[in-house]
Amino acid sequence: QDAFVAFHVDKVLVSKYLKSLQIGELAPDQPSIEPTKNKMLVKDFRELRAAVEKMGLLKPNQLFFFLHLAHILLLDTAAWLILLYFGTSLIPFIVSLVVLTISQVQASWLQHDLGHLSVFRKTKWNRLLHKFVMCHLIGASAKWWTLLHSRHHAKPNCFRKDPDIDMHPFLFTLGKKFSVELGIKKKKYMPYNHQHKYFFITLPPLLFPTYFHCHTFYIAYTKRYWADLAWMLTFYIRFFFTYGSLLEIKSLLAYYFIFRMLESSWFVWVSQMNHIPMDIYYDNNLDWVSTQLQATCNVEQSLFNDWFTGHLNFQIEHHLFPTMPRHNYWKVAPLVKSLCAKHGIEYQCKPLLTAFADIVHSLKNSGELWLDAYLHK
Repeated sequence: QDAFVAFHVDKVLVSKYLKSLQIGELAPDQPSIEPTKNKMLVKDFRELRAAVEKMGLLKPNQLFFFLHLAHILLLDTAAWLILLYFGTSLIPFIVSLVVLTISQVQASWLQHDLGHLSVFRKTKWNRLLHKFVMCHLIGASAKWWTLLHSRHHAKPNCFRKDPDIDMHPFLFTLGKKFSVELGIKKKKYMPYNHQHKYFFITLPPLLFPTYFHCHTFYIAYTKRYWADLAWMLTFYIRFFFTYGSLLEIKSLLAYYFIFRMLESSWFVWVSQMNHIPMDIYYDNNLDWVSTQLQATCNVEQSLFNDWFTGHLNFQIEHHLFPTMPRHNYWKVAPLVKSLCAKHGIEYQCKPLLTAFADIVHSLKNSGELWLDAYLHK
């Protein structure tokens, strides 16, 4: 299937694990594509996938990723050197925080590439460097990320299948259909009609320092990811040893919590601009292309947007070709646009600030729909 092809680099190796799961073959008179799926779209996308492979767009430029890693390590070092040479007064403290935040966010974009096996041709090298970047540089579990993010890619914006929208309905009500359903059932976990306001002080600043911070350790421990836990401890030992030699305990904890809040805010605004404004509902068992396109949108390309978002401004291309190195997204984008135009599918692309504003607008609209349904007798 298209999902299997999209996720796996070494398909021959992975196929060996599927033999034990085979239960038979379809009878000659049975259709190979379910009626809920667009047969012609599936056919054209598979031809596009074959063309992309022939064009070499799935091959990584390792110099690109080396330079990206180098600038992360330089910023990480610079954040500490600023405090060492300029002291711990307010201005150096703030500048160091900003520099470390940039380093951490850029590291999170790089671990995303490594987790998708798009940096090296061999899986083992992607996995090894993924542990270094995610566990040692960031302080989170690489396997924890892979577990959650793979589910997100398989069924984006599908309730109870995409962990990225687990915030519905306990913190936010998401999507037009869900909001109306929740209102009709008279369910109210939060004042959803104000969710576009409390969003600013909840999810962006607090996702990393609270939920993710605890959840990554919980999953790593309960699933016995001992190697990840050992790598993660090296981050905390390094951080508290290096910065602890310069800052008092209160300043050190404040420094850590603030940079996590800044990192979290940057990540949430970028990661949610492509999904929250899109359709959110139950899994309708659509084909691979339709599933991805109804849940994703793009942001306009520029050197700044590419760097700031880790090329997640090309979210459509990333979801269709998750193992593609991000420096090639702009090359395949015109081909994807043509495919969408041929089949009458909307290909959304918007300015960066518009994408941010659409997060708030979609939350406001969902809250209003919930309130109307909730008050309706």
